[in-house]
Amino acid sequence: MKKIALILVLLSLFVAVLGGCTSDNKDTGKQNDSANEENKKDSTKQENTEKDNGQKESTETKKIVVGASITPHAEILETAKSVLAAKGFELSIIEYNDYVQPNVALDAGDLDANYFQHQPYLDQFNEERGMDLVSVAIIHYEPFGIYPGKTKSIDDLKDGAEIAVPNDGTNEARALLLLEAQGLIKLAEGVGMEATVIDIVENPKNLKIHEIEAAQLARSLQDVDLAVINGNFAIQAGLNVSKDAIAVEDKDSVAAETYGNVIAIRKGDENREEIKALVEALKSDEVKEYIESTYEGAVVPKF
Repeated sequence: MKKIALILVLLSLFVAVLGGCTSDNKDTGKQNDSANEENKKDSTKQENTEKDNGQKESTETKKIVVGASITPHAEILETAKSVLAAKGFELSIIEYNDYVQPNVALDAGDLDANYFQHQPYLDQFNEERGMDLVSVAIIHYEPFGIYPGKTKSIDDLKDGAEIAVPNDGTNEARALLLLEAQGLIKLAEGVGMEATVIDIVENPKNLKIHEIEAAQLARSLQDVDLAVINGNFAIQAGLNVSKDAIAVEDKDSVAAETYGNVIAIRKGDENREEIKALVEALKSDEVKEYIESTYEGAVVPKF
């Protein structure tokens, strides 16, 4: 009888232990299932985050910073903005009032490119400053003009009349060549684009040539008889070469072929995606139409 009672007790203990193990296994299984579910959620969340980040990176706008003269360069760049925006580029335009700082800023890395100068000026600047800036495209040409000040026509010029010209090397030569083309002076043979006032060999009217900073030429008109003014500064002063100038560079002249305004960059940046996009935008049909309709011959597309 005692044996039977002992066997029953042992069976009860075995059943109790077995039940406890089964319960623990069930709980552990539930915990494992819950952990697995959380891991799946975390994995899915991470995948979605990576996907979102990838989409953000692929649609991120790339910025291009360009220095420019106020007129017409910055105005032309404003038109190119929408063309660039459609291709995922944000164009930031920094305006300058002189011909020195845009190159200094470009060389220092503050700009990706600049748009204000022609190739002869860029070459001279590089030589004088020891820089290595290069041109990647010619965008437009601005005809030089002779504008009336105190004297309203070339035929009315009196002996000793005063004429203002740009004081920087390449533009001074250009102005003197235009004066020579009007028969007002004669330059030494062969000086070409390096001409300065000391190269004047004939001056029948004894004209007084004043070398003035290009940006100040339009303001000098009230003080001189005539002034030979750069296209962009003439436009900025409200002058139009086709309406207000009394003499203009010939469209087939050496100057017209030489003095196209360029996009300048640091050497080595020629293949940057941003630079290629900038050039493409500035040579677009939208920009060409804007130039032709806005400046009425004072700015001529070169593409």
